[in-house]
Amino acid sequence: MSAIRLLVLGAVRQHGRAHGYQVRNDLEYWGAHEWSNAKPGSIYHALKQMDKQGLLRAHEVAPSTAGGPPRTEYEITEQGTEEYLALLRTNLTAYDQRPDMLTAALGFMVDLPRDEVLTLLEERVRAIEEWRKSVTEYYTPEEGPGQLGHIGEIMNLWVHTADTGAEWTRGLIERIRGGAYTFAGEGAPFHGVLADGEENPYARPRPHPGDSR
Repeated sequence: MSAIRLLVLGAVRQHGRAHGYQVRNDLEYWGAHEWSNAKPGSIYHALKQMDKQGLLRAHEVAPSTAGGPPRTEYEITEQGTEEYLALLRTNLTAYDQRPDMLTAALGFMVDLPRDEVLTLLEERVRAIEEWRKSVTEYYTPEEGPGQLGHIGEIMNLWVHTADTGAEWTRGLIERIRGGAYTFAGEGAPFHGVLADGEENPYARPRPHPGDSR
């Protein structure tokens, strides 16, 4: 599964209504073009596809006073919100070797209540522990990768990644349990999105044909 769906739905939802360049600007501000497939072409394609699927609703807005072409603004629908929250919950819980899915979910976790996020992250730790237990039925980390030849390095990487992921998740759980961040129902959360027209210090220098839409 691609992270682009969660990223685009979440970015549009945070603005209420947003055009493609705003969504692209937000995701570049997060550095999502470096750790996911959120490239300009993918973002504009996702917006159009999710409009067709009923997850977003497109609105054509008047041309700018500078004489530019009309832009399309998108807002998330009820169906889109359900999809967004389902993706968010799944990717906070699941143990997945792809980091972009978890990274995208972390960026939006404050859209859920604190207690629910804690439950989802605790489930993620349990999933990692179960996965590790199944792997170590065939591979003993203490004996080192050499027991399986150079292929053992693959198993060693997976187990090491799982152990690191579990340790990091437990640390996040403790920070959240200790009161870190503002979650849904606790007040205005920090979203980290750019206001329309605000300069993005991390923006890519070259424009994309979809920026005017």
